[in-house]
Amino acid sequence: MRTSDSPGVFGDRVFSTLALLAGVTILVTLAFVALFLTANSTGAIHREEEGWIVGQFVEYAYPLVVGTLIAALIALVLATPVAVGVALYISHFAPPRLSKSIGYVIDLLAAIPSVVYGAWGMSFLGPALVPVYAWLHQYLSFIPLFSGSPSQTGRTILTAGVVLAVMVLPIITSVCREIFIQTPKLHEEAALALGATRWEMIRMAVFPFARAGIISGVMLGLGRALGETMAVTLVLSPGLLTASLISAGNSTIPAEIALGFPEAPPGSERQAQLIAIGLVLFIITLIVNMTARWIVSRHKEFSGAN
Repeated sequence: MRTSDSPGVFGDRVFSTLALLAGVTILVTLAFVALFLTANSTGAIHREEEGWIVGQFVEYAYPLVVGTLIAALIALVLATPVAVGVALYISHFAPPRLSKSIGYVIDLLAAIPSVVYGAWGMSFLGPALVPVYAWLHQYLSFIPLFSGSPSQTGRTILTAGVVLAVMVLPIITSVCREIFIQTPKLHEEAALALGATRWEMIRMAVFPFARAGIISGVMLGLGRALGETMAVTLVLSPGLLTASLISAGNSTIPAEIALGFPEAPPGSERQAQLIAIGLVLFIITLIVNMTARWIVSRHKEFSGAN
């Protein structure tokens, strides 16, 4: 029986204290970030000579928020089915040697700097998509998403969404792969023993178990897509908000901050405006994470999150 003076108990106390300090440090850092953004953004919504100007700030922030959400949603729509399919192939279909090789390649994609993705999207992907945009405009211009004059450079919100999809693909794939691997073998074997096909087994045993894990991976990818700066700044040609995905225009919050902050004089109203829009992005990300935790908690009884 261990006593309170034994080395093992002392080590447990030290480890518990360090873990508590690590958790508190994260919360304190988050609180300081929120306080800094709030304190330095008041100049964007209140001026001494004009009073409260919340309406002007909302008019400025609304197109940026919409553009950010559009780019992130395009990335999720494109990346999620591919990521789930690749994760299923690695975990349940590919030979062990091949699955390890594919897993290494997917993990390497996450290590590529975002500026490299941005340069690739600006110099190669954008020009390559110009004929695609012309075709979409020619045959699908009756849809508002493909109306307007197609961009001649390919630097549109759709191109930015495609680049973001490539960037979030390894994150979603890695999370889904680990969850799929953790599916209880007895569940899979029981489904197969009852006469289910491989796809029916995945649909009845793997997906219910991994539902919360898939949601977690998608939300992690969404957080990456919302906050990505360099790639979107290089790929997107910013402009006024438009419903067309293939025309020049639209902008995102990270791109607006990256382009405007170096030129904003310290302590100026422009700097306060950029910090305020950063606070808006901070709140959006916080809401996304809280929503993800709520969704995961609803399905944690029979899932990879348990």
